[in-house]
Amino acid sequence: MASYNRVILVGNLTRAPEMRHAPSGTAVTNFRMAVSETFRDRKSGQPREVVCYVDVAVWDRQAETCNQYLTKGSPVLVEGRLVYDEWKNPQGETRNRLSVRADRVQFLAGGGQRRQEEPAGEGQAPAPAPGAAREAPAAAPRSEGATNVEQGSRDEDDLPF
Repeated sequence: MASYNRVILVGNLTRAPEMRHAPSGTAVTNFRMAVSETFRDRKSGQPREVVCYVDVAVWDRQAETCNQYLTKGSPVLVEGRLVYDEWKNPQGETRNRLSVRADRVQFLAGGGQRRQEEPAGEGQAPAPAPGAAREAPAAAPRSEGATNVEQGSRDEDDLPF
Protein backbone atom coordinates (compact mmCIF):
# COMPACT_ATOMS: atom_id res chain seq x y z
CA MET A 1 0.00 0.00 0.00
CA ALA A 2 1.32 3.45 -0.90
CA SER A 3 1.80 6.11 1.73
CA TYR A 4 2.24 9.86 1.68
CA ASN A 5 3.55 12.06 4.48
CA ARG A 6 3.18 15.77 3.76
CA VAL A 7 2.15 18.65 6.03
CA ILE A 8 1.41 22.28 5.17
CA LEU A 9 0.77 24.63 8.09
CA VAL A 10 0.25 28.38 8.44
CA GLY A 11 0.50 29.94 11.86
CA ASN A 12 2.52 32.08 14.25
CA LEU A 13 5.56 31.28 16.39
CA THR A 14 4.73 30.98 20.08
CA ARG A 15 8.28 31.84 21.16
CA ALA A 16 11.61 32.78 19.62
CA PRO A 17 13.33 29.98 17.69
CA GLU A 18 16.27 28.13 19.26
CA MET A 19 19.23 27.09 17.13
CA ARG A 20 21.64 24.29 18.01
CA HIS A 21 24.21 22.34 16.06
CA ALA A 22 24.22 18.59 15.52
CA PRO A 23 27.47 16.71 16.26
CA SER A 24 28.20 16.90 12.52
CA GLY A 25 28.04 20.71 12.72
CA THR A 26 24.71 21.00 10.91
CA ALA A 27 22.50 23.80 12.18
CA VAL A 28 19.09 22.79 13.59
CA THR A 29 16.50 25.38 14.60
CA ASN A 30 13.46 24.38 16.64
CA PHE A 31 10.35 26.44 17.19
CA ARG A 32 6.74 25.94 18.17
CA MET A 33 3.92 27.41 16.16
CA ALA A 34 0.25 27.91 16.88
CA VAL A 35 -2.21 27.03 14.13
CA SER A 36 -5.72 28.24 14.89
CA GLU A 37 -9.09 27.34 13.45
CA THR A 38 -12.17 29.50 13.94
CA PHE A 39 -15.69 28.18 13.51
CA ARG A 40 -19.22 28.91 14.73
CA ASP A 41 -20.52 26.70 17.55
CA ARG A 42 -23.73 24.95 16.41
CA LYS A 43 -25.45 25.11 19.79
CA SER A 44 -24.67 28.65 20.88
CA GLY A 45 -23.98 30.23 17.48
CA GLN A 46 -20.93 31.95 18.97
CA PRO A 47 -17.57 31.92 17.20
CA ARG A 48 -15.09 29.48 18.71
CA GLU A 49 -11.35 29.18 18.20
CA VAL A 50 -9.33 26.00 18.57
CA VAL A 51 -5.54 26.23 18.62
CA CYS A 52 -3.15 23.41 17.71
CA TYR A 53 0.47 23.78 18.84
CA VAL A 54 3.07 22.14 16.60
CA ASP A 55 6.80 21.62 17.17
CA VAL A 56 8.91 22.25 14.05
CA ALA A 57 12.56 21.40 13.29
CA VAL A 58 14.39 23.15 10.45
CA TRP A 59 17.83 22.03 9.22
CA ASP A 60 20.92 23.39 7.44
CA ARG A 61 21.07 26.90 5.95
CA GLN A 62 17.33 27.40 6.32
CA ALA A 63 17.74 26.80 10.07
CA GLU A 64 20.23 29.67 10.25
CA THR A 65 17.89 31.97 8.30
CA CYS A 66 14.92 31.12 10.54
CA ASN A 67 17.00 31.76 13.65
CA GLN A 68 18.16 35.12 12.29
CA TYR A 69 14.85 36.54 11.07
CA LEU A 70 12.00 34.92 13.02
CA THR A 71 10.76 36.12 16.40
CA LYS A 72 7.89 35.28 18.71
CA GLY A 73 4.65 36.00 16.83
CA SER A 74 6.17 35.79 13.34
CA PRO A 75 3.70 34.38 10.80
CA VAL A 76 5.10 31.49 8.74
CA LEU A 77 4.06 28.85 6.25
CA VAL A 78 5.75 25.50 6.89
CA GLU A 79 5.91 22.59 4.47
CA GLY A 80 7.34 19.32 5.69
CA ARG A 81 6.59 15.86 6.99
CA LEU A 82 5.49 14.35 10.27
CA VAL A 83 8.14 12.69 12.40
CA TYR A 84 7.38 10.33 15.29
CA ASP A 85 9.80 10.59 18.24
CA GLU A 86 9.89 8.09 21.09
CA TRP A 87 12.15 8.11 24.17
CA LYS A 88 12.33 7.06 27.80
CA ASN A 89 12.38 9.68 30.54
CA PRO A 90 14.66 9.37 33.61
CA GLN A 91 11.91 7.45 35.44
CA GLY A 92 11.89 4.82 32.67
CA GLU A 93 8.50 5.83 31.23
CA THR A 94 8.13 5.76 27.46
CA ARG A 95 7.24 9.14 25.96
CA ASN A 96 6.38 10.05 22.38
CA ARG A 97 5.34 12.97 20.21
CA LEU A 98 4.67 13.97 16.64
CA SER A 99 6.59 16.92 15.23
CA VAL A 100 7.22 18.41 11.80
CA ARG A 101 10.55 18.17 9.98
CA ALA A 102 10.36 21.28 7.77
CA ASP A 103 11.46 21.08 4.16
CA ARG A 104 10.52 24.71 3.53
CA VAL A 105 9.69 27.68 5.76
CA GLN A 106 8.24 30.76 4.13
CA PHE A 107 8.15 34.03 6.04
CA LEU A 108 4.78 35.74 5.68
CA ALA A 109 3.97 39.46 5.73
CA GLY A 110 3.25 41.11 9.05
CA GLY A 111 6.19 39.56 10.86
CA GLY A 112 8.14 41.09 13.70
CA GLN A 113 11.53 42.78 13.72
CA ARG A 114 14.75 41.01 12.76
CA ARG A 115 16.33 39.20 15.69
CA GLN A 116 19.79 40.65 15.13
CA GLU A 117 19.18 44.35 14.61
CA GLU A 118 21.62 46.15 12.36
CA PRO A 119 21.79 49.93 12.70
CA ALA A 120 20.68 51.70 9.51
CA GLY A 121 22.85 54.58 8.40
CA GLU A 122 21.41 58.03 7.76
CA GLY A 123 19.57 58.26 4.48
CA GLN A 124 19.49 54.50 3.98
CA ALA A 125 16.23 52.79 3.24
CA PRO A 126 15.30 49.92 5.57
CA ALA A 127 16.17 46.44 4.35
CA PRO A 128 13.41 44.60 2.48
CA ALA A 129 11.33 42.10 4.42
CA PRO A 130 12.96 38.68 4.73
CA GLY A 131 11.95 36.42 1.90
CA ALA A 132 10.52 39.29 -0.17
CA ALA A 133 12.94 38.66 -3.02
CA ARG A 134 12.20 34.94 -3.01
CA GLU A 135 8.45 35.44 -3.16
CA ALA A 136 8.50 37.63 -6.26
CA PRO A 137 7.82 35.52 -9.35
CA ALA A 138 10.35 35.60 -12.17
CA ALA A 139 9.18 37.45 -15.24
CA ALA A 140 7.90 35.06 -17.87
CA PRO A 141 9.08 35.57 -21.44
CA ARG A 142 6.55 37.60 -23.39
CA SER A 143 4.93 35.85 -26.32
CA GLU A 144 3.24 37.56 -29.24
CA GLY A 145 -0.29 38.65 -28.42
CA ALA A 146 0.20 38.12 -24.68
CA THR A 147 -1.84 40.30 -22.35
CA ASN A 148 -0.89 41.72 -18.97
CA VAL A 149 -2.99 39.09 -17.20
CA GLU A 150 -0.94 36.35 -18.86
CA GLN A 151 2.24 38.09 -17.72
CA GLY A 152 1.38 37.72 -14.02
CA SER A 153 0.36 41.32 -13.30
CA ARG A 154 -2.30 40.19 -10.81
CA ASP A 155 -2.67 42.03 -7.51
CA GLU A 156 -1.75 40.23 -4.31
CA ASP A 157 -5.44 40.50 -3.40
CA ASP A 158 -6.25 38.15 -6.28
CA LEU A 159 -4.11 35.33 -4.86
CA PRO A 160 -6.09 32.30 -3.63
CA PHE A 161 -4.38 32.22 -0.23
